[in-house]
Amino acid sequence: MAERINFEGELNEEQLAAATAGNGPMLILAAAGTGKTRTLVYRVAYLVSQGVAADRILLLTFTNRAAKEMLERADKLVDSATGIPWSGTFHHIANRLLRRHASLIGFRPGFTILDQDDSRKLMSDAVKALGLQSKEFPKREVLLHVLSQARNREKPLEHAVEDHFANVDVDPAPVVAVLKAYEARKHELGAMDFDDLLLNCLVLLHEHPEIRQRYATQFEHVLVDEYQDTNTIQSQLVDALASTHRNLFVVGDDFQSIYAWRGADTRNILEFRRRYPDAKIFKLETNYRSVPEVLNLANITVGCSDHPVEFRKTLRATRAPYRCPTIARLRDGDHQARYVADLLTHFKREGYKASDIVILYRAHYHAMELQMALTRSRIPHHITSGMRFFEQAHVKDVLALLRVLSDPHDALAFERLLCLLPGVGEISVQKLWKKMGGRFDASDPVALKALGAALRPAARARWAAIEPIIETYYRSAMVANGGEAVQLFLKAFYETYAAETFDNPESRVDDIRELSLHFGRFESVDQCLSDIALLSNLDAETDAAGGGQADSVRLSTVHQAKGLEWPVVIILWMTDGMFPSSRSIEDSADGDAEERRLFYVASTRAKDELVLCVPEVRRMRDGGVMYCKASRYIDELPNEIARTKRIGYMG
Repeated sequence: MAERINFEGELNEEQLAAATAGNGPMLILAAAGTGKTRTLVYRVAYLVSQGVAADRILLLTFTNRAAKEMLERADKLVDSATGIPWSGTFHHIANRLLRRHASLIGFRPGFTILDQDDSRKLMSDAVKALGLQSKEFPKREVLLHVLSQARNREKPLEHAVEDHFANVDVDPAPVVAVLKAYEARKHELGAMDFDDLLLNCLVLLHEHPEIRQRYATQFEHVLVDEYQDTNTIQSQLVDALASTHRNLFVVGDDFQSIYAWRGADTRNILEFRRRYPDAKIFKLETNYRSVPEVLNLANITVGCSDHPVEFRKTLRATRAPYRCPTIARLRDGDHQARYVADLLTHFKREGYKASDIVILYRAHYHAMELQMALTRSRIPHHITSGMRFFEQAHVKDVLALLRVLSDPHDALAFERLLCLLPGVGEISVQKLWKKMGGRFDASDPVALKALGAALRPAARARWAAIEPIIETYYRSAMVANGGEAVQLFLKAFYETYAAETFDNPESRVDDIRELSLHFGRFESVDQCLSDIALLSNLDAETDAAGGGQADSVRLSTVHQAKGLEWPVVIILWMTDGMFPSSRSIEDSADGDAEERRLFYVASTRAKDELVLCVPEVRRMRDGGVMYCKASRYIDELPNEIARTKRIGYMG
């Protein structure tokens, strides 16, 4: 079959060398846009064409779709429909092994795999069994997230709990007790959740050398995609299954390792040579995606890092020269939003479709002003997360407080606010609302005290933290600026509520802090709330007309954009503290390096045009401004790499 495939004609020299290499451990460092998937496909085809039996190849990917697409392409190349029977995600392969040998580690071969609903139900049962069910106790989704973080990072349970609730008033001891009860109950039922598949598979291979040897002997070649995204458990599984033949072929890009927050460990790829001293390293550096000017910028970003020299890759373009990336110097977030809206019109005149354009940002709240500007301009857009800023639950929760303060007759806001309290449900709030005559005047001290007295003890204790905010709101005339009330509410109540309710409380808190700044743009809270309501209705009209997903501009975080590409990429808030994120740098020893990798991923999504937006100031809650320093990634760029434009400000 080897004669049927023109490897030399269909692969470049770098890809050919990797795809047709001999045996032994190999690390393929595939830079952005260099044909990583193509190389893997041809590697599979090459092995089959050389007579390697299909069932002796193990292909590990991060999605079943990726494995399916690779194998379909490989089948076409070798003119075969046999496929590779051992291929798919790490969890898929682990499940297959456990189905055969679960009895060796104390499980039935027909063990149950808990889906998300099952896991949530079991966690709820564990909470109830310990008598801890209440709104003051972390929600089951949060508990499952903390447990998953502990397992995927191989971190002691106590440490994971302490880390998650480090900044709020939550006792870690009962949380740890619940998580241990959940684990025990799961084992009693002979069930496994998603994380257990990997953990128990590793236990199987470690505790039963004969099983490890059986599969390590069977799998003559082990291939791994996106190796930079593996966690320590996945890395250990790979090493165990490749331990006999040591024909391990891993493909990845250390400089696209951006998922440390969910357990990915960049050391797996950086220390590959330490585990496999005889490993061959191949580099894919010929880029087919981007114009050379974009690649020049990306190369500077890599060159300014303290990355190990042996892992450095220099992207080389195959496309003709075009235009340098643009650095747009802007006044503030509002100016940035108007500039980007105008820029979309400009690119449309140049022949780009709206779907050719993506607007990237480091965090969701960075796009708040832009979402508002696009909505007002009726520019079709959709958000990768699916939720517009003012549609998000935590934003609506906080706005409910201000709606209650603004309108005594707002029953829906009253219900939403009180339902945040422990032991309070919709029916009890509706009864209370009716008893109060369908009206709650928060400015009336008598009504305020009466409401607190009407609540059950658990709810009353939490309400006691909110009540002084309401009193201060009227006493200090905050009606001119609700941002201060939002900040007080966040500090006194909602920060703890977020930690108990959401698996990503830090980003929710950041959103709310940005929301507090938004009120400074208006003369009153009423005016701001009205504007938000109008914008929400405009969004709904746009979506109803098909503008949500049709030929529309995409808004996305950088994390959600990895693996994708667009002709035009616009990146917001390229200022220190925003991108790179000050929180990320402060919270992690690798934070500065990962932020740089994020910028590299963001910039290499661009095929033709790359625009970097650099606002000079940010609004403060008191109406003042804070001057911003351009991102360090901007300051590193030589003048010839990008063209700087100071955009005229129209106030």
